[in-house]
Amino acid sequence: MTTMTDSSVREFKMPDVGEGLTEAEILKWYVQPGDTVTDGQVVCEVETAKAAVELPIPYDGVVRELHFPEGTTVDVGTSIIAVAVGDGAAAVAEPVQEAVAETVAEEPKPEGRQPVLVGYGVSTSATRRRPRKGAEAPAAAQAPSAAIQAELNGHGPAAPAPAAPAAPVTGDRPLAKPPVRKLAKDLGVDLATVVPSGPDGIITREDVHAAVSATTPAAEPEAAPAAVAPAPSPTSYDGTRETRVLVKGVRKATAAAMVGSAFTAPHVTEFVTVDVTRTMKLVEELKQDKEYAGLRVNPLLLIAKALLVAIRRNPDINASWDEAAQEIVVKHYVNLGIAAATPRGLIVPNIKDAHAQTLPQLAGSLGELVSTAREGKTSPAAMQGGTVTITNVGVFGVDTGTPILNPGESAILAVGAIKLQPWVHKGKVKPRQVTTLALSFDHRLVDGELGSKVLADVAAVLEQPKRLISWA
Repeated sequence: MTTMTDSSVREFKMPDVGEGLTEAEILKWYVQPGDTVTDGQVVCEVETAKAAVELPIPYDGVVRELHFPEGTTVDVGTSIIAVAVGDGAAAVAEPVQEAVAETVAEEPKPEGRQPVLVGYGVSTSATRRRPRKGAEAPAAAQAPSAAIQAELNGHGPAAPAPAAPAAPVTGDRPLAKPPVRKLAKDLGVDLATVVPSGPDGIITREDVHAAVSATTPAAEPEAAPAAVAPAPSPTSYDGTRETRVLVKGVRKATAAAMVGSAFTAPHVTEFVTVDVTRTMKLVEELKQDKEYAGLRVNPLLLIAKALLVAIRRNPDINASWDEAAQEIVVKHYVNLGIAAATPRGLIVPNIKDAHAQTLPQLAGSLGELVSTAREGKTSPAAMQGGTVTITNVGVFGVDTGTPILNPGESAILAVGAIKLQPWVHKGKVKPRQVTTLALSFDHRLVDGELGSKVLADVAAVLEQPKRLISWA
């Protein structure tokens, strides 16, 4: 076996997209130990709290080790793959091929996910690996669950292993994988004194724990059970009548954001019911207009434009609250968020600088935003920096709702279902297309007068769409 120096091995860490994400789940590995990789080659797909993304490796070499199996959530900045580069690449052979069975769990590949290239990054959780295999494994390796559980709880091995004779000290560097070296360093163990039990003389985690137990007195028996006892399973859980789904990814991020928003910003919601018959007629006319050929034209397009006009007339609504500086930050641009329901959960990508777009340009941006979200290709960057949001609950047949603000935004407009209803029009009761709008806003920076003006302006434009020309 050829020994490689640390200088010939590069550790690729879970990257940070710079959007506040702290962890990501490894969905799929595209390479295995022993595979040759080149600069820019995609090596895995991960899911952050915002999107599924693909990670390219930044150098040439041969994969030496995958540090985590598929389905593991890893913190940003943690090494996920080791690649032998330069002269070290030629030394990656049988030991690396054997390590894949120890390091990567063979789990079903997630379906229905569409990745995007480079947008990286996302609460910290402990990770577990499969036990090491091999005919020479010590007794501790035959009970890996207890050993790993003890390690995760910071109590050393589950049970002291018999003391092993010290390994002879030689001039060669002991063979051990990076996680094992880190464990030895944390526990203050000199790897040169550890007896290896892994294949080809590789030192395992169990070997390190055995070395610790050889020099550490046994823990008091009465202190251990209370510290490591797992929480009891709910006695009412019936697997035949209930299903439990792990909260992660987009759902986890959405839940945290909504709780934070609801209990940070004092919400106020106002409602208005409006006759949108003329708006619906304009939608049909635009669909026949050659300028809009191939573009997405629907009521949401005109509602979005109406909101942008209302913001132009009432710019103070487009702001955020800076708690640390105790300042109101008024934005001179509008990044218009559109809430979109996807198989991965609710996401809110936004149209950058929507205030500067013409109606045809806005139609194109809306169409691209919706199609990208449906395909699961929305990048994390597309969901950052929003200033105001629209959520169209009407597509589900709902009259309206009381939407919760996106964190960092001042207002969100909910659009209800458009229905044919009896309405007093020009002094007579007639069937008209009617909808209900709900505007929620942060009462720290938006008072009732400002919120009411914005909602009234949106309603006025939708009642008389010609105001899009006179007010824009």
